Amino acid sequence: MFLIDTLHQAGIGVILDWVPSHFPTDAHGLGVFDGTHLYEHGDPKEGFHPDWKSYIFNYGRHEVSSFLLSSASFWLDCYHADALRVDAVASMLYRDYSRPAGEWVPNAYGGRENLEAIGFLKHLNTEVYAQHADVQTIAEESTAWPGVSRPVSADGLGFGMKWDMGWMNDTLQYLRRDPAHRCYHQDEITFRAIYAFHENFVLPLSHDEVVHGKGSLLSQMPGDDWQKFANLRLLLGLMYTQPGKKLLFMGAELGQWAEWNHEGEIEWNLLQHAPHRGLQRWVRDLNTAYRGEPALHELDCDPGGFEWIDTHDALHSTLAFLRRGASSSTAVLLAFNFTPVPRPEHRLGVPFSGRWQEILNSDAELYGGSGQGNLGSVDAEPVGSHGRAHSIRVTLPPLGVVAFRGAPE
Repeated sequence: MFLIDTLHQAGIGVILDWVPSHFPTDAHGLGVFDGTHLYEHGDPKEGFHPDWKSYIFNYGRHEVSSFLLSSASFWLDCYHADALRVDAVASMLYRDYSRPAGEWVPNAYGGRENLEAIGFLKHLNTEVYAQHADVQTIAEESTAWPGVSRPVSADGLGFGMKWDMGWMNDTLQYLRRDPAHRCYHQDEITFRAIYAFHENFVLPLSHDEVVHGKGSLLSQMPGDDWQKFANLRLLLGLMYTQPGKKLLFMGAELGQWAEWNHEGEIEWNLLQHAPHRGLQRWVRDLNTAYRGEPALHELDCDPGGFEWIDTHDALHSTLAFLRRGASSSTAVLLAFNFTPVPRPEHRLGVPFSGRWQEILNSDAELYGGSGQGNLGSVDAEPVGSHGRAHSIRVTLPPLGVVAFRGAPE
């Protein structure tokens, strides 16, 4: 309580990782609590999780459902947590999750859906939002289950947001590639737009991406040290400027070389070195821009806030899109170059005439870049491009992202 209260006084919200999907088999825990399978199913095909060697709650037992609901309410009522990130929701939704044929029990209708768990999740979200209008519930759900972040009244599960695991997998797969090969895989970073507004998404670069031998985000990037830092700045720029809320795990903001280790602290000593300080400054400026530019956050979950400019320049591995806010007074144009080759005189269609101010450039020298850019602004020309009457000519820096703010004259 003291920790959360102190964080709140500093203006920091707290999201609790809440785990109703499984629980330990330790003798001092809830397993076989009174000598019987009280909280879990007795049949291991329903009550034991093969991946985590843990027990699965019996959601069809009203007392168990009530116990879990009370747990969620307690963290919100007494500890004043601001959100619940619900772990491993996919494992709750499917009776055959991670189980081969013959090792799972169908539901009453012969299907694979866990009807009791679905009912519990709907009840959970209904109660949480009824009692706490200012909190969020966030599902770590990795499948295409429909309506995870849609209201229960619309037959959704009722979560406020859902992790976009597909974006994470596709994007990291793309950024791990040698830049010379990225031109053959442009769809890995454009595919998300097809489903981006089906849910209220969070773009997660979480702990799961930097453990179990995967290495840190920085170490996963290709190229020499300079290119690794440039690629990581590019990855973070892509995450912060796409539609959806953002999640960045500790250590990535300063470019740890080592994989995360829960036994040790973040490698703060790296900030003695300019490339790491530059990366940290880039993340700080991304946060500042995200909070300060309505076009970058107001319509994160609304298709009206996103518009493609150019998805077809796979040959040069460039990409451009537009972000808009709730009003049409301003727009932010994002342009990406996923190769180490600068792209001068690169023409992009824009919706407005007048001056477009360069508000972000990941290649700026203060971030550790090469300093190539657009001298602070560019003027739109009455030259049609990308289906628009006006366009701007810009320099796309190597392995860089640039952002321009424009407004109607």
